[in-house]
Amino acid sequence: MSEAPSTVPVCYRHPSRETYIRCTRCDRPICPDCMNEASVGHQCPECVAEGKRSQRPARTAFGGSRAGTAGYVTRTLIGINVAVMALSAILGGATALAGNGGWFGLMGSETPLTRWGEVLGYAPYTLGGDPHGIAAGEWWRLVTAMFLHYGLLHLALNMWLLWQLGRYLEVQFGPLRFAAIYLLAGLGGNVAAYLFTPQNQPAAGASTAIFGLFLAMIVVNRRLKRDISQLIPLLVVNLIFTFAVPNVSIAGHLGGLVIGGAVAFVLAYAPMRNRSRIQLAGSAAVLVVLLIAAVVRTQMLLG
Repeated sequence: MSEAPSTVPVCYRHPSRETYIRCTRCDRPICPDCMNEASVGHQCPECVAEGKRSQRPARTAFGGSRAGTAGYVTRTLIGINVAVMALSAILGGATALAGNGGWFGLMGSETPLTRWGEVLGYAPYTLGGDPHGIAAGEWWRLVTAMFLHYGLLHLALNMWLLWQLGRYLEVQFGPLRFAAIYLLAGLGGNVAAYLFTPQNQPAAGASTAIFGLFLAMIVVNRRLKRDISQLIPLLVVNLIFTFAVPNVSIAGHLGGLVIGGAVAFVLAYAPMRNRSRIQLAGSAAVLVVLLIAAVVRTQMLLG
């Protein structure tokens, strides 16, 4: 006589395993290896995956991704600046780091890399070659200058401030929005240096973007109704430093300050309705204004 077939349910993923446990979402039998604890009962792997896909990702108060808590953008920016400094030292020798510049000899000298990428309006008198500068078509200088530094001290001061300010702002805005503030502030400072400094006076450094982060910190803390009493003196000290120390790009620092604050204001105060679109449009408008200003300055220098 043959045995009657078993009526005990088996796991839908492991047919050899009998089980009386069922997924609370799809009601399929699941074995202990396939169980995932849920708020009520257990769920199978497919239902857990489906639930994750249907969940909205966590966002910051300004619509950014929570991935900013890891500080990836801040770390990447610091890494790029350090790598560029190392390359500058390789090309320029020991004096690229210190000993041949301002600040009582603590600043580094220019190198082939800084001469290639620093903000330079227009140098038409170069011997044995074509003119150099932004007005001569070297538009990359408006971007590359924010990653170049004149020596280790210059780099260290800026990277310390970037670490302090960047981590906080990246948490608040998320990686993409924080990157937009940093890059637009850096570009804005370089455009301001192009507009308001003599055409042959070079400038470089992350401080254009760093000053933008200062004002962005104040804007975001005001929006969140947090105390800003400790930020104001820090900003004032850096502004005094800007005006008191020779060979510091005043226009670059102030330009970065204004643009960084403007972008942060757009991101922080955009209304909830269509927030991402408004933030994108506002940031794009700032970029367009900067590009138009650079084009106008170029026409003035060449005209």
